[in-house]
Amino acid sequence: MKYRPHVFALSLFCASPVAADTLAVGPQDFHPFEPDQAAIGQLLFYDKVLSGNQNISCGTCHHHDLGTGDGLSLGVGEGGTGLGDQRMAGLGDDAIRKRIPRNAPPLWNLGHRDITVLFHDGRLSVSNIYQNGFNSPAEEWLPQGLPNILAAQAVFPMTAQFEMAGNPKENEVAGAVHDRIDAAWPIIAKRVRVIPEYGDMFVGAFDDIDDPTQVDITHIATALSAFINSEFQSFDSPWDAYLAGTPLPDDADRGRDLFFGKGQCSTCHSGALFSDQSFHALGLPAFGPGRTRRFDPIPRDVGRMGESDVLEDAYRFRTPMLRNVALTAPYGHNGAYPTLQDMIRHHLDPAGTRAAWSRDDAKLPAAPWLEKIDFVIQSDRREMARQAARLDITPLRLTDADVADLEAFLNSLTGVSAAAGAFRLGVPDAVPSGLPVDR
Repeated sequence: MKYRPHVFALSLFCASPVAADTLAVGPQDFHPFEPDQAAIGQLLFYDKVLSGNQNISCGTCHHHDLGTGDGLSLGVGEGGTGLGDQRMAGLGDDAIRKRIPRNAPPLWNLGHRDITVLFHDGRLSVSNIYQNGFNSPAEEWLPQGLPNILAAQAVFPMTAQFEMAGNPKENEVAGAVHDRIDAAWPIIAKRVRVIPEYGDMFVGAFDDIDDPTQVDITHIATALSAFINSEFQSFDSPWDAYLAGTPLPDDADRGRDLFFGKGQCSTCHSGALFSDQSFHALGLPAFGPGRTRRFDPIPRDVGRMGESDVLEDAYRFRTPMLRNVALTAPYGHNGAYPTLQDMIRHHLDPAGTRAAWSRDDAKLPAAPWLEKIDFVIQSDRREMARQAARLDITPLRLTDADVADLEAFLNSLTGVSAAAGAFRLGVPDAVPSGLPVDR
């Protein structure tokens, strides 16, 4: 076997080095998908027919041109207009009632077989606790037959009031969700299958469908997952070339050494996807409406504890994967930091950077009727003390040059195709519903 020089320890705490091959990603690592189903998924991903008021699509908040995100700290969901930093919060009766409480997570490599938990708080995970394959907010009402966790994830934004469903009494989808979460999915499925082009495509792409009337939410979710899985696979970065034997640029290589060594980054950002799929408290600046629980009196986000009900999980959030991280600003579960360098420095000095953080760092489209609550949580001294005290990272002293090298290494995780905007299918010119496509 040919000697490979790039075999190194994952962190200072590893007992033995880990072979570069275990950090590589390739087509074999992803769930299988059917191209015909992915072609349907591409159209559905950008079709606003899936939303309650038919005014927002999956692609609005996870756009090809925006690194599979929306470029905002906290998204403007149902009722907004425009795309990216040009998105506005709506007017009159269509004005949004609440910002989306968390940053839109990127979609890169979500079809990887190793992924067993999704969402910032991990509220969706592979499990048979409800005998449908997943532990999810839908509990036993999640439909049977979803092929993987990515397909399971795809059904939830459609039922979220401020993301895609809309407000109760505005449309039949929102009204159904208000009754019970699974009541909305048959309505959405019927909307899709009565469009002749979709009906014909589903019959041609799914072996268990002989007639459009058989299309249900599992087929829609499977098509969406096939598209996301196939479209956003990314493993052609300088890092991948390094794993195959091509040296990194000097600054990125120094950053690699710091990342897996003194910087201790790989303690949490481990494995081929650079995530331990676990949850950690980073003490990020708090703002926004919070992802409040039904009994929460204040606009806070308790993170993992909101799902687990375990006190030790308070303010912990899922470790993000880092491939293509340079394309996915802003950073953090609430998009608190606009640049990679800002986020690196927060890891080194959480208390200092939190104190120095400015409201101007948050990228929030203007919504004067919401501004009173955008930063109100910061006036709650007890809550701020609780969040500051819950910290899973230890301050570390690195030089400015070290920070620059770490940033160079993170940039080396950017796929060549992703950076160039070269995708298998891309953004469709039009969708079968005839509704406008966000561009």
